Amino acid sequence: MPTPHNEAQIDEIAKTVIMPGDPLRAKYIADNFLENATLVNKVRGMFAYTGFYKGTRLTVMASGMGIPSMGIYSYELYHFYNVENIIRIGTCGSLVEDLDLLDLILVDKSYTESNYALSLDSIDKHLEDSSSYLNLIIESTSNEIGIKCTKASSLCNECFDPYIPELDKMLARLPSSPKLSACEMEAFSLFYNAKREGKNAACLLSVVDTLTNKKGLSPEQRQNGLNAMIKLALESAIKL
Repeated sequence: MPTPHNEAQIDEIAKTVIMPGDPLRAKYIADNFLENATLVNKVRGMFAYTGFYKGTRLTVMASGMGIPSMGIYSYELYHFYNVENIIRIGTCGSLVEDLDLLDLILVDKSYTESNYALSLDSIDKHLEDSSSYLNLIIESTSNEIGIKCTKASSLCNECFDPYIPELDKMLARLPSSPKLSACEMEAFSLFYNAKREGKNAACLLSVVDTLTNKKGLSPEQRQNGLNAMIKLALESAIKL
């Protein structure tokens, strides 16, 4: 049955969900990559479409921005809609010099200073793994179709890092292990919910700014660069 945040019926959501943050990116994927896509949710403007990619039924749904929003939508998909796999596709900032603009990252661990796990389950946990099952499929697909991705750990931040006035202080208090190569805002709650519900979660990120040299991309460059990540996610999803 529908939830307060999702009006779709259970059978309108596929077992595998591709999850960008931006609702308009979900629409872009549905319009340009899926066949026979149907809008199944528009509550709060958080669009979800279910259609077919190369004959495989998939859903693409937006998560919104930040740990709480991803936490709500991924929990509901896993818990109420019987979703088995979520592949987050998003953007990130590079924290290291060996990752450049438009490089793709496959996240293996997500670290956060957030108290998401404490708030939900009274567990003081700040590091969570992605699903090795999904990551192996994505890595294999990456090699097959020639879209390179680098496995790395990421910081899941509660603030948009370019707006932090004393960024050096934040970076100085981060753990040295695992090495955190990128900064984004949603992966931890996705990984935590997947582990909690016995489901699978992965996160692909495209580098759109670098904190080490202050380089950035225009909105048009961002969109064009995301197509490789979208294709890698979709080609991986049809193997599940």
